[in-house]
Amino acid sequence: MAIPSSLITLLLGMALVLIGFWVGQNVNLLPLDASSNAPVYDDLFRVLFVIGTILFIGIVGLVVFSLIRFRRRQGDDGDGLPIEGNLPLEIVWTAIPAIVVLFVGIYSYDIYERMGGMAPLNDHSAHMAHQVQAMAAQQASVSASEGGEEPRVWGGIGLLDPGEVALPVDVTAMQFAFLFHYPGSDIISGELHVPSDRPVELRMEAKDVIHAFWVPQFRLKQDVIPGQTTVLTFTPTKPGSYPIVCAELCGPYHGGMRSTVVVHEPDEFDAWVQRNAPAPPPPATVASAAPIAPVA
Repeated sequence: MAIPSSLITLLLGMALVLIGFWVGQNVNLLPLDASSNAPVYDDLFRVLFVIGTILFIGIVGLVVFSLIRFRRRQGDDGDGLPIEGNLPLEIVWTAIPAIVVLFVGIYSYDIYERMGGMAPLNDHSAHMAHQVQAMAAQQASVSASEGGEEPRVWGGIGLLDPGEVALPVDVTAMQFAFLFHYPGSDIISGELHVPSDRPVELRMEAKDVIHAFWVPQFRLKQDVIPGQTTVLTFTPTKPGSYPIVCAELCGPYHGGMRSTVVVHEPDEFDAWVQRNAPAPPPPATVASAAPIAPVA
């Protein structure tokens, strides 16, 4: 008894879905996840990887099957059968991509919202007030624009939970380097040093052209645009050294615009701050403070 083609199609479809899920769960193409943001990104990547695997194997398999099954036979010089007008098939191949695209769009929106990407889009002023309050708690210096106007701040991905106080770091991007300034200790460094398991808030500015701050292990990439400050918040979770890469073509030496983020244990980070903080100015003495009498 011949097996119905619909049953074969159903079994092949189920096998294809299982293969896609197996590949998505067992094949890891991503680098080490070293921030609390990374698992959220990885969830989205796995879903897209599963869908991409199913589509790739399914389409390639169908093409290979068609090339073999419907190849020209020896002595067959005629045209193929003029098949058209299969409405159920047209509905199926239209509905499946529409459902996949709709699902990916909704899931991507949910991931972006969980990352905090939608909050500043709706209310920049509330986001700004929250960030300034956290910065004040850390005695950070928030420079005001000239004339008393509020500085223009754009919220990047990542938000602080209520009550959390982040380590503020000012980031300056220029051709072809990153500079990091710690307002609390007045340290200026060519590398970014942060403690593990503590939120970090980067306030990034570009001095010349558009740059992009990218740390693959943190799953973070944020454009840095001249003339406006962009806030990016993340929490590193695994001590180690990870590359910082400029991901925006910014000039002839763009490929060399790299730095390193070093994630310390909390006590090691405190020791690094003590070693690198500039010494306070010596206190003024009576002799130095006394006015110099004019010579007659």
